[in-house]
Order: sequence, then structure tokens, then C-alpha cells
Amino acid sequence: MNSAHRGEEMAALYRRHVSMVYQICLMLMKNVPDAEDATQNVFRKVMEYDKPFRDPEHEKAWLIVTARNECRDQLKHWWRRKRESEEALQHMSCEQHRDDGLKELIWGLPEKDRMVLYLHYYQGYNAQEVAELLGTNPSTVRSRLVRARQKLKLRMEAEGYDIP
Repeated sequence: MNSAHRGEEMAALYRRHVSMVYQICLMLMKNVPDAEDATQNVFRKVMEYDKPFRDPEHEKAWLIVTARNECRDQLKHWWRRKRESEEALQHMSCEQHRDDGLKELIWGLPEKDRMVLYLHYYQGYNAQEVAELLGTNPSTVRSRLVRARQKLKLRMEAEGYDIP
């Protein structure tokens, strides 16, 4: 495959998935600068990935898993523990944040809860598919979804949201 064709393919893949990858990274990193860095790293890894994807679902699943792993690696890195708090980084960001409240409540949940909620409700995966992406059992995913919804509901009630 020539480099021009490969470049067009990469650009198309980027356009198809950048929003999803960024949302996963933002959900896990909890701030815009780190989410942007992680998103860039994910797409750099795509460029280095020399095997073709089997189909669009394989492509999407690979990106989800790679984004999660990239964020986990960054969160474990030694320099992250030695720097300013996430709240201070939020205030330093040049981009204005739209505070819709619900996002903040979801971000306050543990990572496992955030991931299953995002993959299920925002990406439309069922429990079996989420389990395959996260390398766990479908029953575990279902349990996490129940717990995550309960935790989110309690947080929403505490914040005064009207819950049907």
C-alpha cells in the first residue's frame, strides 16, 4: 500500500473515531490537556499498528481498549503523582469547560463504573460486548452497571436532580 493511500485511510479512521477516543480519554483522565495527549498517543499507536483491522467493529474495539490502556499507563506514570492536582489543572486549561453537572457526577464514579456506563450507554455495547472489550465476565459487567446506576442515582438525588 502506498503512503498516500495509507495517509488517507488514517485520516478517515481519525475522523470516524476521534470523538469517541477523546471522550474515553477525558472520562478517564478527567482533564482536557491529559485527554488530548492520550488521544494523540492512541492515534499514533494506530499509525504504528501494521495489521489490518478485520472489520469496523474490530477497529472500534481496538481503539477503545488502546485508549483505556493508554490512560491507565499515563495515570500510573511516576511524574503524574508528583505534579499539581487535577483541580488546579482544570483551572489552568485554556479551553472553557461546559459544566453540565451530569458529566461531573459520572466522573466522580470509580473507573470501572465510568467505563461500563460509557460503553453501554454512549457507545451502545451490550453486556457481552463490554465484557469482551474489558476482558471480564458478562455477569460482572451487568453487576457493575447496576451498581454504577445506583451510585449515579444517589449522586443525582444528592445534587437535587429530578429523577423519574
